[in-house]
Amino acid sequence: KTAVVKIGFDSFKPYSSVDENGNYVGIDIELATEAFRRMGYRAEFTTIDWEQKTKLVDNGEIDCIWDCFSMDVRENDYQWAGPYLVSRQVVAVGAQSGIETLSDLAGKTIAVQATGKPEAIFLSGDENVPAFRNIISLAESSVQYAMLDCGYVDAVAGHEEAIRQYMKDYGANFRILDEPPLVTGVAFSKNDTRGLAAQLNEVFEQMREDGSMEKLVGKYLDDPAHSLEVDALEQ
Repeated sequence: KTAVVKIGFDSFKPYSSVDENGNYVGIDIELATEAFRRMGYRAEFTTIDWEQKTKLVDNGEIDCIWDCFSMDVRENDYQWAGPYLVSRQVVAVGAQSGIETLSDLAGKTIAVQATGKPEAIFLSGDENVPAFRNIISLAESSVQYAMLDCGYVDAVAGHEEAIRQYMKDYGANFRILDEPPLVTGVAFSKNDTRGLAAQLNEVFEQMREDGSMEKLVGKYLDDPAHSLEVDALEQ
């Protein structure tokens, strides 16, 4: 009987979601299934309360967090496998908006996903963060995009691919501000003694070299090579 590894994720197209037939689909779902298969495990997916993610992985309810999870500023919170993908956290505005740069967000209202990376950045009080007027944190990323589409907020901050997916699905006319990318990884508990993170890193290396990672990512993204340029960013 194959050992099972439990993966926690939060529905997040095109990385991980549940389709209308109840099947788990997405870039991370396919990468996880294939990577753990090579390691001799069967990947089992479970949707988690994103705010509880650290507690769940630390108490063993899940084995890892795999959901387009950015490593930046969290390097010491977990044992990481990766980075395996480039994930661009971006700010999007309406196509007709006069907002051109992050500094133009001063005095504006921004919607973000609750407990996501953009929320942490905007609430950090860092001097590089614009003096926005209001931030609205929402559990559902699709709601924040809809709020921008209706003009309830001036901007949204989130993952570039998720925003592009929404634009494609709903014909929304957004413009993405140009900002630097982040890298994503798979997070294991710091107390995990099984060495899964190190094994997974080796498998990522194999999957990059044999082309299977690019092939799987290419099923969802038009330019898979662009999302795999993690080495260029680590310099």
